[in-house]
Amino acid sequence: MRSTQQMSITLPLEMAAAVKAKVTTGEYATESEVIRDGLRALLARDRAIEEWLRDQVIPAAVALKADPGRALSTDQVREHLAAKRQRKGADKP
Repeated sequence: MRSTQQMSITLPLEMAAAVKAKVTTGEYATESEVIRDGLRALLARDRAIEEWLRDQVIPAAVALKADPGRALSTDQVREHLAAKRQRKGADKP
């Protein structure tokens, strides 16, 4: 039984050139490998987003619904982000 399926795809010229360049430089052996690696990266990103939604966003939304007083005002959010940027900037050498 086959574990692969042959497909025909159409790419914009710029993407097709990028795929061919990856093979030409030796980064990948075939165009199929380039596409498979790109799909693996896309699937990993999708999994990361799903995990973030499940583990952080949904619990935060549930907590906020249970206690709306926990909500921050727009000004509080801006202050928090400004302080975070300042801390991040202070960490740079």
